[in-house]
This record gives sequence, structure tokens and C-alpha cells, in this order.
Amino acid sequence: QVQLVESGGGLVQPGGSLRLSCAASGIIFSFYTMGWYRQAPGKQRELVAALTSGGSTNYADSVKGRFNISRDNAKNTVYLQMNSLKPEDTAVYYCNADRSRPKLGYWGQGTQVTVSS
Repeated sequence: QVQLVESGGGLVQPGGSLRLSCAASGIIFSFYTMGWYRQAPGKQRELVAALTSGGSTNYADSVKGRFNISRDNAKNTVYLQMNSLKPEDTAVYYCNADRSRPKLGYWGQGTQVTVSS
């Protein structure tokens, strides 16, 4: 059974920082591209950051220079360090595991991030 369990969300003031974690089980973690997506109320889910098994990264323009994605294959965990948070970063953040061959994809349950004074 595949599980992706996010943690680390919460309420933070503008300009603050949070680190999200996603612990994976039931998959060969090192084979997967790991990503963070977010969905704000009334908006579509969007990619925030992704990190391939080979170490390549991709970031949404809105978070470049503020967010950093990393992974620890020994712990089957992916992280999202979020700095200089803005109110527009408020959303539910979802962890994703994706593999192209074979085509497989999994989602976590999401963790709420609220940026507000």
C-alpha cells in the first residue's frame, strides 16, 4: 500500500518560513520524481516544485528564489523549504510521486499552509 504523508503545514506571518515534509512508503522512492503542488480556494491545483530522481529541479516562477525542494532517499522523504512567505502562498500543499515507466502516480492527503498576519 502506497502512502505519502505530509507534515509541517500551519499558520505563519508574512515573511516567515515553513518546512514541509512528505514521507513515502510502499514505493521505490529513488525511482520517482517527487513534487509539491498547491491548491488555493477557487483555483486549480498547480505545480510548486519538482525534483527528479536524477536531481533536476523545476519551480513555479512565483516561488523561485524563495522555495527549495530537496529529498533524502535514505529516509524516503521529500522536503519543501519555504522562505519569505506571502499571503498568496496560502493553499493546501500536496505531495506527489510520479514515475513515467511504468506510468504511476500517487498523492498525499495535503497539508494546509496559511500566511496571514
